Amino acid sequence: MSASHQDLFLQYLIEPTETQTSQHLFCNLLETFHQLIRLRLSRQTKEEKISPYQDTVVISTTKCFAMLYRLNEQRHFVHYTSFYNESINDHLEIKVDIPNYKERKGFSFCDYPYVLNPTAKADILKVESVFQMRHELQDAFFRALFEGVNSPYLVLGIRRDHIISDTLHQLEQKTIHDLKKQLRVQFVGEEGVDEGGVQKEFFQLVIRELFDPKYGMFAMNEESRLYWFAPNPARDQENLAEFKLSGLLLGLAVYNSIILDLHLPLALYKKLMGSEVGLEDLKQLDPSLGRGLERLLAYDGDVQNEFERSFQVDLEALGNIYTSDLKPDGAEIRLTNENRHEFVDLYARFVLNESVSKEFEAFREGFELLCHDNAISIFRPEEIEQLICGSSELDFEALERSTVYDGGWTKDSLIIRHFWEIVHAFTEEEKKRLLFFATGSDRAPIGGLGKLQFVIAKNGADSDRLPTSHTCYNVLLLCEYNSKEKLRERLLTSISNAEGFDKSVKFY
Repeated sequence: MSASHQDLFLQYLIEPTETQTSQHLFCNLLETFHQLIRLRLSRQTKEEKISPYQDTVVISTTKCFAMLYRLNEQRHFVHYTSFYNESINDHLEIKVDIPNYKERKGFSFCDYPYVLNPTAKADILKVESVFQMRHELQDAFFRALFEGVNSPYLVLGIRRDHIISDTLHQLEQKTIHDLKKQLRVQFVGEEGVDEGGVQKEFFQLVIRELFDPKYGMFAMNEESRLYWFAPNPARDQENLAEFKLSGLLLGLAVYNSIILDLHLPLALYKKLMGSEVGLEDLKQLDPSLGRGLERLLAYDGDVQNEFERSFQVDLEALGNIYTSDLKPDGAEIRLTNENRHEFVDLYARFVLNESVSKEFEAFREGFELLCHDNAISIFRPEEIEQLICGSSELDFEALERSTVYDGGWTKDSLIIRHFWEIVHAFTEEEKKRLLFFATGSDRAPIGGLGKLQFVIAKNGADSDRLPTSHTCYNVLLLCEYNSKEKLRERLLTSISNAEGFDKSVKFY
């Protein structure tokens, strides 16, 4: 049955009745498919275990999700997460799924990505990246036999006080094969082997520099605290290299499984995935402007006389004012009640698309050097944001269960018991501050805080010294304070005063 015939059949199945709405019927059908797969996979025994890739019931039911998902994208009956099937995620065989997906040689759940949760998708992407890194490693050793020494890693030697120029210059010299090697960062003049901590600090520092106002690349909206490309019609092609570098760094972070402390709107990830953006996205980035445009749409008076606007907008860049038409001959078209919806749509598209088209295209070019032909395509924009920036859902109970202790402490040590009692009583904002203080990010990795390799280490006997942290290694250092009250006061002082990345003491 073709996709169009499937859609017609589904429309018939959810035709509303006297007692049930289309949404109710849709939800019932979705749950029926979920239960069928759940029962099919849960009833298997070790003796009669059938791979989901060979189970015709599982395969056929998964394919049925496709017509439900297509309709849901149009009608929005349920949230997209309602399609995640935990039984499929629990039984996913990544080493079978990826070859089937890439080589089109069998059934793959990657062809039906809406049933996969972000954790499963992140695992797929990581396995694919590791496989590519191993391939480049083997290829480097092979080429070395004929062409001389060839590093099996993507090695960056960076001077801290020239971090942008060094990064830009060195990455420009690398081939696509070099970029797909495992990353190794060395700060010039500093000893140590990069086992993950150095590259994490590198990303923290270079991202902070790129978003510094002195570069004029990104501008922060004071209300939303989100960054967006700083529009500048006078910016020429030669000045777009830093935007390409920004996109490439985002791609490198994805490829090397590094979480970044980025504050960008969902619109960026939608644009990277080729999705349309509009007023709702503009409202997230610039709430005041979004509310103003909504008031225009809701205004019940004479729009033309009240607003006296044409289809033009003024754009300020570096002290200069640039006027742009929202459509051809925009200066001659007056804003009226009849065309205000078109005006709002064009205005949102101008801010999010046309005004920053050069900057975004350079950014996307850099990002797609590593994230063009891989499993990134199975993610939704919302999931891409989670992949790059982590999740805002913070389960500190899971963090406590997974935390490792150093310096002679255990989970039963008195100060550790006091620590978790204090933390669990924190407000959500205080918990975010603690997480940022200890790890450099106030978000959890995909899969939750239980996936975070968090360490609490002893930093001496009782003292008035404040707690410190090694954000590169997710290590929190505590003195053995002599009371719960003192521990709480010292901890709150540290997390309240910490800003940016300067609090982290490096040890490599």
